[in-house]
Order: sequence, then C-alpha cells, then structure tokens
Amino acid sequence: MERFKFKSAEEGVGMSEGEVPAKLPEGGKIWFNGRFVDWKDAKVHVLSHGLHYGTGVFEGIRCYSTDKGSFIFRLREHVDRLFRSAKLYGIRIPYSQDEICTAIKETIRINGLDECYIRPIVFYGFHHLGVMPTGCPVECVIAAWKWGAYLGEESLRSGIKCTFSSWHRIHPNTLPTTAKACGHYLNSLLAASEARKKGYDEAIMLDCEGFVAEGPGENIFIVKDGKLLTPDFSSGILPGITRDTVIQLAKDIGIAVEEKRITKSEVLSADEAFFTGTAAEITPIREIDGIIIGNGEVGEITREIQRKFFDVVHAKESKYMKWLEPV
Repeated sequence: MERFKFKSAEEGVGMSEGEVPAKLPEGGKIWFNGRFVDWKDAKVHVLSHGLHYGTGVFEGIRCYSTDKGSFIFRLREHVDRLFRSAKLYGIRIPYSQDEICTAIKETIRINGLDECYIRPIVFYGFHHLGVMPTGCPVECVIAAWKWGAYLGEESLRSGIKCTFSSWHRIHPNTLPTTAKACGHYLNSLLAASEARKKGYDEAIMLDCEGFVAEGPGENIFIVKDGKLLTPDFSSGILPGITRDTVIQLAKDIGIAVEEKRITKSEVLSADEAFFTGTAAEITPIREIDGIIIGNGEVGEITREIQRKFFDVVHAKESKYMKWLEPV
C-alpha cells in the first residue's frame, strides 16, 4: 500500500504562521500506570476504548523556571479538575490526587526538566469493543516536555488575527462541557482547522444560541470602558484555570470583572480582547475577521494583566506563591 506524508503542517490540518507545535522529545521517561517506562515503550492497544470512543480526560499544566527554582503553576487545581472531569464520565481514577501530584513532580525530575508542559491523561484501555466500557481498564499516563508559546512568541507581544468559526461550541446538554475530555476536542479541531485554512491564527467559537463561547483551546476576555468581560458558564465554556487566575488578578489590581453572555458585536466593538489558557497563556487578539480591535495594538489592560500573570508564574509576586508548587 502506498504511503502518503504531508510535506508540511499546512497541507494537513493546518497551522498559522506563528504557531509553535509541541515538539515531543521521543526520549526520556513517561509515567505509565504507576511506573516509568521509556518514551518508545509507552504504548496502548489499537482497540483501546479511548481511541475508538474518545473516552478519556486530560490536563495541560505548565512548570516554569524561576530565580527561586522550578514551580508548577496551580498544580492542585489542575489535578482537581482532572478528577472532576473523570467523575462526569464515570471514570474512576485508580490513584489519589496526592499520588498524581507526586507522579507529575517525579516525571519532571526524572526527565531533567526545569521548565515544561505537562500532560496527564486518563482513558479507558482495551478489554472489548463496544460503546459501554464495562471491564475496560483505566489507563493513567503523565508526559512532560519543553514547549514554548502556543501561538508563537510574537503572538504574545503583538497579538493574533482571529475569525468567528462556523462551528459552534458543544452545548452543555449534549456533553458535559465543564469536563476537559478527549472526545470534546473534535469540536475544537474543526474550528481551529477552519481558521487556519482561512489564513487566521485562531478561531472564536459561538455557543448554540449565537453568543460568544471560547476559542478551540482558550477562554476569551474583552475589555470595554475599562471593564473586563468574559463569557459565563451558560455558553458551555471550559472552566479554565488561567481564566480563573485572570479574574482574580484583575480584581486584585482594581479592574472590574463581569461574567456574562457576550454577543459578537460586543467583541467586535471591544477596546481590547485576549485569549487565556495554559498553552496560550495571555495572548492578545488584535483583529477579528478583518475588523481591528481597539487601535490594533495590545491594549493597556491586556498588557497589565499579561505582565502581572508572568510575574506571578515566575515567582515574582509573593502574594501568589500559594499557586506555585515546587518541583
């Protein structure tokens, strides 16, 4: 059988010009069901339930190198969300939260990483094939690798161009949208792929009633008249850890925050806009469907929140050291 390979990512799903793929090391160790195995040996059966039906949950976590050592940002909150996501799908994780936290730290240490992206994933493995996973083992895996800015370093400095996707965010009555579940990201893939093919850096998804929801892998904020606005949970958004961080930081520096339903016109007429997420961090949005947001530059409030966020994750703010877990 003839095999075909894409010459570049643009010929496949597609990538924006500045997007930085997660270059995986294909070496080192992966934590696999309680023990470390070589990267090449971290394998599952092709008939694993999670592969066929998307029955898995995962997290994206960052560890930052600072002058005070390496710290994992809001580790406990991420692991708690992992367990809540699993519960929504009836997946019983065979480890405690403390055991998973310890395993994450050990994975970073054994791979000699001072700064990295961490991917814990829990999914149903192979037992039989059928929609119901009865009898399928719960597989638990943790990997870590170096990963820079999700949409490129320049995106953090200058912002990105977005488009409203024709694909709507999944409805909360269709799937439990507060779960960070593997199968949900088919929805994200469609939106992100459409945006890249149209020449944009990222998509903005609406909910099923036409209100703004989120990006394929990010929450969204806008600034209007000095106030920070972000979609509430009625739009089916994922309860982002970075989203929660920004809300708390904004309130602490005296910026009013409102969680509400947001229309497309409110976003297009906003003074500023930005994405948040573990991978995206704080990524400004400078343009949407050819319409310039604000003056087309990174806004004052966005920059202030971005600066505050990076000071926090790099252990420069003593008040927020509670969010930093030493490796």
